[in-house]
Amino acid sequence: MVTEEEVEAIGRTLVDAAQPLPARFRALFTLRNLGGRAAVDWISRAFEDGSALLKHELAYCLGQMQDEAAIPVLIRVLEDTGQEPMVRHEAGEALGAIGNPDVLDILKRYSEDPVVEVAETCQLAVRRLEWLQNKQEPGASPYLSVDPAPPAEETDIAKLRETLLDESRTLFDRYRAMFALRNLGGQAAVLALADGLHSGSALFRHRTENPMVRHECAEALGSIARPSCLETLRAFARDEERVVRESCEVALDMYEYENGAQFQYADALCKLQASA
Repeated sequence: MVTEEEVEAIGRTLVDAAQPLPARFRALFTLRNLGGRAAVDWISRAFEDGSALLKHELAYCLGQMQDEAAIPVLIRVLEDTGQEPMVRHEAGEALGAIGNPDVLDILKRYSEDPVVEVAETCQLAVRRLEWLQNKQEPGASPYLSVDPAPPAEETDIAKLRETLLDESRTLFDRYRAMFALRNLGGQAAVLALADGLHSGSALFRHRTENPMVRHECAEALGSIARPSCLETLRAFARDEERVVRESCEVALDMYEYENGAQFQYADALCKLQASA
């Protein structure tokens, strides 16, 4: 049984900007796993942070928890045009992940948002809620995540790579390609995701790739956690885009966990209890 004091201690690590980002992420994922209103409240407090990546992951975790207590804060984040587009986009995605059809109207309203990433994500969330209403729940992810779009049925990695890198394609199509590559997980898929992380970087100056897609590719590489992912993640841990740098930092921490002897990535509670 987890005490209120333990949840509070983990929450304070999450909201403490002086803590290393990987430690804050582990606190966040611990709160996600614990669940409950107190966990939702602590996660909600951190939306004033300066890290767009952390705020993106706050919204992501609230969606993965599928706790309707998170709906009001997610709506506030979606409506807040002062938040970074990738944070607002993830709030819309999280509202779709929770699965309550009561948010359909607000998602439809923001499906016409002037920020294209926000609009496309809300369109995606509307689709997901409509799937749920028709009892067409997308297939389970091998990573036990509530994905915003089903992976593409295509298994040809060259075609999936082409879709992922094609900026003229919708975010929905590119996400489907990315999740398919993540789920395939072999060396060729890793190389395709690495190309997605490279696009828009100094190596591809002729491209205008949004950093949001690049950071998603970094997280996918961290989830796969093959040794071949390391070189790419280390190279972009010093990227000019803060969100890409931080995504690679967290992905490397995930890699170390997946390939180490630790019991679980969300280990903030274990560490807290061990120090007591």
